[in-house]
Amino acid sequence: MSTAKKKGSKYVAIMAGGIGSRFWPMSRTKFPKQFLDILGTGRTLIQQTFDRYSKVVDAENIFVITSEEYIPIVKEQLPAIPHENIIGEPFRKNTAPCIAYISFKLSQKDPEACMVVAPSDNLVMDNVEFVKMVDKGFDFVCHINSLVTLGMKPTYPNTGYGYIQHDSLEAASGVFKVKTFTEKPNLELAKTFIESGDFLWNAGIFIWKVKNVLAAFEKFLPEMYEAFSADKDKFNTSEEKAAIEQIYPQCASISIDFGIMEKADNVYVIPASFGWSDLGTWNSAWDSMEKDNQGNAVAGKHVLLMDTNRSVVHVPDKKMVVLQGLDDFIVSDTPDVLLVCKKEKEQDIKEFVAEIKRNKGDKFL
Repeated sequence: MSTAKKKGSKYVAIMAGGIGSRFWPMSRTKFPKQFLDILGTGRTLIQQTFDRYSKVVDAENIFVITSEEYIPIVKEQLPAIPHENIIGEPFRKNTAPCIAYISFKLSQKDPEACMVVAPSDNLVMDNVEFVKMVDKGFDFVCHINSLVTLGMKPTYPNTGYGYIQHDSLEAASGVFKVKTFTEKPNLELAKTFIESGDFLWNAGIFIWKVKNVLAAFEKFLPEMYEAFSADKDKFNTSEEKAAIEQIYPQCASISIDFGIMEKADNVYVIPASFGWSDLGTWNSAWDSMEKDNQGNAVAGKHVLLMDTNRSVVHVPDKKMVVLQGLDDFIVSDTPDVLLVCKKEKEQDIKEFVAEIKRNKGDKFL
């Protein structure tokens, strides 16, 4: 396939730099959850993400932005992506610097580029509907100066997601102007959102023309914009890596939601329903996995459960595991760490990780 692309082509940027600490001990600093087969499907989360987007654009137009230490893993798991499309960040700086980086890089290559930016570790059950919604977003941003996000139609009052409120009138078929972004609510507020009918889950999937998101950076994050803009001519050259190592320390660690999306007035949302989960926690994995008659979700070939209900069990295929009397538990066994934790206490996992780091260093992280 020719590498010469017409201007205004469509691109995908997959963000894959996180460490997934809420999925410890499966997810580790050296090998985080996006590179794991969390659900036992035979494909890792980033491979599933690539599979979805390869139905939207050619592999040569898919980029992965990750930490420099993960580049070899990405190359191994996604051999169809050109090596020059796998971009390493020198530091973890949240999503705004990451998106600024890929936006400036693409702008130098194709000033009229349209782009999807998406996490690497989401779950999507209905890939056909997913592709339809992404294509709808591309069609809209190609013609309207807009920043578009996909909003998931909520199925229950989830307190672990941010919410997006939209206007009642359509701006185009299936596209609505965004009224507000709301951080993770308490249960009562989440129930109110669901009842109102105009709130969606924030999936963190964005679609826009590169030049329009760069204009938003210039307006709302001018210091970050200037830091990248000063060296933009070095992108896509042998000088890019050295330039980025100078730029990143100048950037605030800020999310694209807080830095731009909550402030801009040209933000639109496409309500969607394609079986989405952010797979951010063990509970969300339990929600998404097949379950036995007692509501247990098991990844492992040799597991015997006795008087055990509604638990999530992730153990090595070669190990025989017997569990008795565990209701609503997380059990995750790895070669050097065993976690047994009540599902309702999973928010404490980050505290476990911090405590282990204080007492044991990085050995078990």
